[in-house]
Amino acid sequence: MFDASLTRRGRVVLAVCLAGAVMAVAVGGRSLNAVVLPGVVALAAGYVQMSRLETPGARRSGLVDGFAGEVREVRVDFDGGAPGAPVDRPFVADVRDRLEDGLTAEHATGDAVRAAVGVEPATYRLRLLERGERRLGPIEVRATDVFGLFERRLVVDERDRVVVYPAIRAIPAWFRRGLYADETLGSSRQREEFDRLREYALGDSLRDVHWPATAKHDEIVVKEFAAETDHRRVSIAGETRYSADADAADALATATASLACSLLDDGVPVDVRLPAGEVAAEPGPRGRRELLELAARTGPGSIDGDADVRVVAGRDDARILTEDRTVRFSEMAAASSGSSGRGRAPSASTGSKGPAGSTPSDRDGGRTGRRSEAVAGDGGIGGGGAGR
Repeated sequence: MFDASLTRRGRVVLAVCLAGAVMAVAVGGRSLNAVVLPGVVALAAGYVQMSRLETPGARRSGLVDGFAGEVREVRVDFDGGAPGAPVDRPFVADVRDRLEDGLTAEHATGDAVRAAVGVEPATYRLRLLERGERRLGPIEVRATDVFGLFERRLVVDERDRVVVYPAIRAIPAWFRRGLYADETLGSSRQREEFDRLREYALGDSLRDVHWPATAKHDEIVVKEFAAETDHRRVSIAGETRYSADADAADALATATASLACSLLDDGVPVDVRLPAGEVAAEPGPRGRRELLELAARTGPGSIDGDADVRVVAGRDDARILTEDRTVRFSEMAAASSGSSGRGRAPSASTGSKGPAGSTPSDRDGGRTGRRSEAVAGDGGIGGGGAGR
């Protein structure tokens, strides 16, 4: 027995038919048959149509991993149970995709998509809200007959997932280059092969300033040579201040991913360890994606062992610790936004090597991430800065 039920319209038609039948019996009015008979035929036809429906197959397209706040256009195509097979009996239905917390569907009207299943796809806008691996499905289909008198609920067991990356913020050039510049000073004497232009950073030689580009961009731009881009690996270990603080995991993911992605943009390979695992990422789209996926999945916890950089996150902010300084992530990101990484370093406490607490900051500011095109390695943050 299928689970069909009367719609509001169907209940009204049924009530009219019953009332007409009672009145016809009571007063013998044959003219009432003109009302009762069509209603009964419509109810019977709707019931038969719903009883013959079979659950279709479905396939989603348009699902692409991305950053929190981005929107995807999701298309749901229905088939007869196998890709390319037609639906035997098309029908009209309200299509709703069940979404895990952290995702939301935006429909043109109401809370579902009205579509002719078997004739056209159902499309909706999927907004990525929160970092993590988020799941979609199953798909709920509420079918109605051609008269709108009966509805039947069908469930299509089609499930997918999408990874929502943490927000990424720019890291100042002086800090980035301070992690690897000393290793390249010896090879930087080989200046025959030009590599690229980048923003000026504290400590760059004036002879490397590219004056035509500086005049064009209204900021100091310097030349970088091939030998200067052959950098060593940088190791990063990230942890939360308290191992059970789930809210701090977001701050940890944003700070670690921001720093590691900035280094990858500079051509520097990174080894990243987080409570969810570790990854050895090389510059390029693949390494960037592996890094972002790890940051998306990480939770709270502690990390043992040494690293060039240690990120210690609290609920609202994170501290980035190196051998000679400790910097708040919120201050560093704000400095980078305000000066494009060309100013002085923000105030930092030097010599601190243990896990440090965090202070409240503008968390919303930390969530304004770069677009997902960064996953493909387009663009990036240029290098620069002082050595360690």
